[in-house]
Amino acid sequence: MDKWTEVLPVGDVLVRGAALYPEREAVVFPTERRTYRELLEGAQHVLRGLWALGVRPGDHVGILMPNCAAFLEAYFATALLGAVATPINARYRRTELQYIIENADLVTVLTTDVIDEHVDFGEILHASLPSLSKQGAGSAADRLELPEAPRLRNIALMHGGENKAGFIGRQAFNQLASSVDPAVVAELRHRVRLRDLATIVYTSGTTSNPKGCMLSHEAVVRTSIARAVERFSRKGIERLWCPGPFFHMGALAPMLGSLALGDTFLTMMHFDPTEALAMIEREQVTRLWPLFHPIIQRLMDDPAFASTDLSRVTGFACSGSPETVRRMQRAFPGARVVGAYGMTETCAVIVVPVIEDKTDSALECGKPYRGIEIDIVDPASGVECSPGELGEIWVRGYCCMEGYYRDPQKTAETIDPDGWLHTGDLGLLTQDGSLVFRGRLRDVLKVGGESVSAVEVESFLHTHPAIRHSEVVGMRDPRLEEVAVAFVELYAGATLSEEEVIGFCRQEIASYKVPRRVWFINLDEWPMSATKVDKVALRQRVIIETQQGEGIWRGYEQTVGPAPQ
Repeated sequence: MDKWTEVLPVGDVLVRGAALYPEREAVVFPTERRTYRELLEGAQHVLRGLWALGVRPGDHVGILMPNCAAFLEAYFATALLGAVATPINARYRRTELQYIIENADLVTVLTTDVIDEHVDFGEILHASLPSLSKQGAGSAADRLELPEAPRLRNIALMHGGENKAGFIGRQAFNQLASSVDPAVVAELRHRVRLRDLATIVYTSGTTSNPKGCMLSHEAVVRTSIARAVERFSRKGIERLWCPGPFFHMGALAPMLGSLALGDTFLTMMHFDPTEALAMIEREQVTRLWPLFHPIIQRLMDDPAFASTDLSRVTGFACSGSPETVRRMQRAFPGARVVGAYGMTETCAVIVVPVIEDKTDSALECGKPYRGIEIDIVDPASGVECSPGELGEIWVRGYCCMEGYYRDPQKTAETIDPDGWLHTGDLGLLTQDGSLVFRGRLRDVLKVGGESVSAVEVESFLHTHPAIRHSEVVGMRDPRLEEVAVAFVELYAGATLSEEEVIGFCRQEIASYKVPRRVWFINLDEWPMSATKVDKVALRQRVIIETQQGEGIWRGYEQTVGPAPQ
């Protein structure tokens, strides 16, 4: 019998949950938690405040906050109103914020003045919008006039900030909300259509300015529910832990899937492995959704890991090399560990194995959800590849974005007239239709005419017992045009030289795949773009290295900390 698929707008996910299980915990943070009823009431209040500020259906609302209940209240409020939520990367700084606020045509930004050791959003917004400091405060800031952001009408703080220039503080916002008839909420909610835009999520921008992926209510909700319904068996109410930031679809999607099924979603404002392990044990988490392998690696490497009770964890999905996934399987013997594939343009993960399947989940990502098509196409000829042949991954279905906001050229380059989204990723399909991911097209090096997959070399490097993580990029070469070079992070206590790494590769892989140079790097030195290593930054460092001499990025023998087991 087919498993059901319920399709509803983003706001109705919360409305439905509050109607069916109002006092059940919807979301849990380390220092706060909300039931379905409480989260809906908070979102309805924020909706009334947005309406009072002049936000109307179709307007774009920016949300600039770390993971917290206020973020979710703002997100669901925007969806219930019929406006378009635009989560803003909390790591963005002045230039990036300027670009997003203008490019996304934001009319309102919801943020916070809660200052911790990581970021002061008020200070960053003042730096990004120089005219902001000349505006009034509180209710006097309800109609901004900023030459650098002419469409932006107001910025509201969800915590405090009553006397901050250019900002509407929470007290003034609450007064505005109270002036709006609660009946407005229900009326606006019923006008929202499934094909309306629900959100614009900006990609990390590793090759240019960030690109805004336009995602409909149907795409966001249906994809999120499909993951939960089609891939994971349910044994009562699940408690899903995901530390990813809400400005990333890798966290928004599992959150929506959890709430759509009446489960409890757990997350953190800032990831700390020791605190995360304590939370997973204390809150009796049953599923993990770390998705990105550096997170789960930090959990496994934490001194508290061995003494943490993880017996309730039955399964999780996480990307990584085959050796990395197998290490996870050994560390979580009672849980099913599976790989996954997806991207912002497809509303996050669209391929993940069924949890009960016995396939080698370290090698295969599984099959797409029902209704989603995947094809593998030769990027040069456009001819469909046979099973086992490597090519570009194409995706078509309800999960796909509508396009890139204000970028018709890039949209046309990415989505063809037949509706296929050209991902720019490399992969192959097995005989039974399972996807095997092999990296990005731009991660394919041309070494003397031979194609070399960076992911393939990285996966091999991860088999060395001393190598914790590696990233492979290309370096210009006068004879071969391009050669591979590697950035390598060692396990604590391991000692390895550049010559030893190269010698290890020469013994096992073709000579044209062997890295010509190796640079060692510490855990906290990886250049990050949102949730992944920024390979553009690594390539730039290679260029600087080759142009300016050895510098601090020379290959060297490195020793740190206690040895791994």
